[in-house]
Amino acid sequence: MSEGKGSGQMRGFAELLRELADGSARLFRDEAKLARMELADVANDTARGGVAVALGGVLVLLGGLSLIAGAVLLAGDQWLPSDLYWLAALIMVIAMGAVAAWMAKRGLALLSPSHLAPDETVATLKEDTEWLKQRLTSGATSS
Repeated sequence: MSEGKGSGQMRGFAELLRELADGSARLFRDEAKLARMELADVANDTARGGVAVALGGVLVLLGGLSLIAGAVLLAGDQWLPSDLYWLAALIMVIAMGAVAAWMAKRGLALLSPSHLAPDETVATLKEDTEWLKQRLTSGATSS
């Protein structure tokens, strides 16, 4: 009678280990899938941030060109009927600089390390670790 009870406990333990292995494998696949999805989001945000920084750089370049045009108009006002052309170019420089600064700031925020971290994966890995610890300890104490 003790042999039957011992083999029943052994079969239960083997079944528990099989369930644990299957659950762990499924959990690993799900975590890998979540990590791929999060990394795709990070790549998308990185691309958007890179485009925003590039657009900011282009706008700074255009602002510099406007400043040059303003200086040219200021120097050439002796040939123009009005001497306010340089002021219009200066206003454009200020406007373009503000837009460029906003675009660069937005792009750098999208490229920040805190924005790039896979937060959901880290959180679920911690939960999974706790779940696995609980399964291991509850399986060891229940038999």
